[in-house]
Amino acid sequence: MILHFDQEVPVEVAGCKAHNLACMWRAGLPVPAGFCVSWDETEAMAMAELSMALARLRTTSYAVRSSAIQEDSSCASFAGMLTSRLNIGSAEDVLAALREIHDSAMAPSAEGYSRRLKVPSCVRIAGVVQEFLPAEAAGVLFMRDPQVAGDHFVLEACWGLGVGVVEGVVRPDRWLVSAGGDVISSLIADKDVAVIASGRTGTTQITVDPGCRRRPCLTNESIRELAGLAAECQRLFGGPQDIEWALWQGCVWLLQSRPITV
Repeated sequence: MILHFDQEVPVEVAGCKAHNLACMWRAGLPVPAGFCVSWDETEAMAMAELSMALARLRTTSYAVRSSAIQEDSSCASFAGMLTSRLNIGSAEDVLAALREIHDSAMAPSAEGYSRRLKVPSCVRIAGVVQEFLPAEAAGVLFMRDPQVAGDHFVLEACWGLGVGVVEGVVRPDRWLVSAGGDVISSLIADKDVAVIASGRTGTTQITVDPGCRRRPCLTNESIRELAGLAAECQRLFGGPQDIEWALWQGCVWLLQSRPITV
């Protein structure tokens, strides 16, 4: 089953990630257009049906991500353990990525994480397909500081795609930000590398120009915009969120919003 973001996307069919993205889309938040493939179709999706869904996105470059039924809940995130593929340039490669996502649920890291947290394995794993954004900068925002108590957000950013932060490729810029979007403190890192789109397909790691390495990835205006969008996500989902975002063509886009894992 394919469900586009303008439709109701049940968690039990498409997982928390897809459900939340569809809710954000319908709420008018800046989310790249996309659809989800239900957990029982990721291995057996028909090319004709997939091609029709891709045609609605009006792009030639796609991001394909996992959305397991157990993933991105308040108890378990499975962050970084399930397959994601960025800058995919053909329907055939999108189909291959969906099947790879299905197989990644059986990886030892995902199985071990399930046992450690005593949650079910990700045997039911859906896929999310979206327009790919070749981000100028990207990162994460935590609406609750994971290290110390306090009424502030933690924002981390790097040049290029957000995998630079999520996968620990680069030491990111880091801000503590008030709920109103004012910067409390900042630590601008020496960001020597970045992950960017590689031509027509995939990604590559590059060396950052020396003039940009110690330049902040975000302006104060973008930081305030992010804080405002985070507050909207909190109102939509009823609690503090862990958000992935991207800056593209001068605008902030939301790529994911999930409960902060306990």
